[in-house]
Amino acid sequence: MPKQILIVRHAKAEEADFKKSDFKRTLTHRGEKNAQEMAKRLKIKNLKPQKIYSSPAQRAILTAKHFADVLEIKHSNIIQDLEIYDALTYTLYDWINNLEESADFIAIFGHNPSLTELVNKFCKTTIQHIPTSGIALIQFPFDSWKMLSEGTGDLLLFDYPKNEH
Repeated sequence: MPKQILIVRHAKAEEADFKKSDFKRTLTHRGEKNAQEMAKRLKIKNLKPQKIYSSPAQRAILTAKHFADVLEIKHSNIIQDLEIYDALTYTLYDWINNLEESADFIAIFGHNPSLTELVNKFCKTTIQHIPTSGIALIQFPFDSWKMLSEGTGDLLLFDYPKNEH
């Protein structure tokens, strides 16, 4: 089976505040609504990842939980990985290349600018910026995560809350 990655930027979060750590920033009401809306768009297209990986930052994990609820995935199946939180693009590359082969379709919930750069490198495309709650679905012609490299992916879907349908 070809490998697929759903890249999801966390939903709209409260503004950064020196009194609260960046890690603990939570979602705004709009962020919650947008996450649910984007998950519904995936559900309509029958796109349900086998595994969900998320940055453990509050805004990312809450976004992942909203998607999981809509897609009927148990919260216990969301794997939190600190490496996603502040990862550079090439760190994410290595992380993806070392995933276990049991799943062919995964989702990664994380942060910019790394996620936008990752999509652009995998697909040789130019997305300027993945907005909050934005999603990008990439398909690769390989059956092993180890084979994924720059320019080998096809961008099948790029969507975000303000994108008109």
